Amino acid sequence: MDNLGHLALLLVAAFAAGALNAVAGGGSFLTLPALVFTGVPPVVANATGTVALLPGYMAGAWGFKDDMQSPPGLSMKQVIALSLVGGSAGAALLLFTPDETFRKVVPWLLLAATAMFAFAPQLRAWASGKNAGSATLKATNTSKAAIGMLIVTVYGGYFNGGLGILLLALFGLLGQTQLNAMNGMKNLVSALLTAIAVTIYAVGGIVQWEQALVMMVAATAGGYGGARVARKIPAHILRWGIVATGLVMAGLFFARG
Repeated sequence: MDNLGHLALLLVAAFAAGALNAVAGGGSFLTLPALVFTGVPPVVANATGTVALLPGYMAGAWGFKDDMQSPPGLSMKQVIALSLVGGSAGAALLLFTPDETFRKVVPWLLLAATAMFAFAPQLRAWASGKNAGSATLKATNTSKAAIGMLIVTVYGGYFNGGLGILLLALFGLLGQTQLNAMNGMKNLVSALLTAIAVTIYAVGGIVQWEQALVMMVAATAGGYGGARVARKIPAHILRWGIVATGLVMAGLFFARG
């Protein structure tokens, strides 16, 4: 495939990823494989794809600004601090991960993210059930909440796939029940940890800015316009289409490994 073909592939993948993230999530299932397919090393592809999706997270956080409410056990300042610390730690870990190691880890991360996405309704129901049936969880102490938040944000700084599902499940376990508040916090945490991670990626020199900026424009356009088309697709078809994409991409990475 020539350079023009590579550019077209990246634009389509980023546009579709922006639309998917706007309505359901799963954009990383497209951006990472597309970059690797065009010859970008896996670690650099992960960082570059994350840069491309950052505007979408920021726009989502702004859209829910009036609904944001920190989960039980944590103040807003603590959530912000943990997001930045966790995102920094995850990004630093990626900087020190050799391409060969990351190439071996990626298919397993994709499978895990796909499984989380596929079973998201059950995961959320389980979290809600745990929360409803236990007074202890409703009174979650700060240390437990902080540890949970730190683990999830480190994961997000290292590998973005499935982050939203993990955050929503965590907030449910901590005792948060208002969906708009949960979505608002999910977008805020995602935006914060991605912003700090992108800064570290940039300082570490693992971002290919030419591809990142082109994909950023396409992902933003996809989030704005493509979501309108995606919303016309029945939810269950969209969900299983994303799951199928994740499984195919994981399979391709296993084959390449």
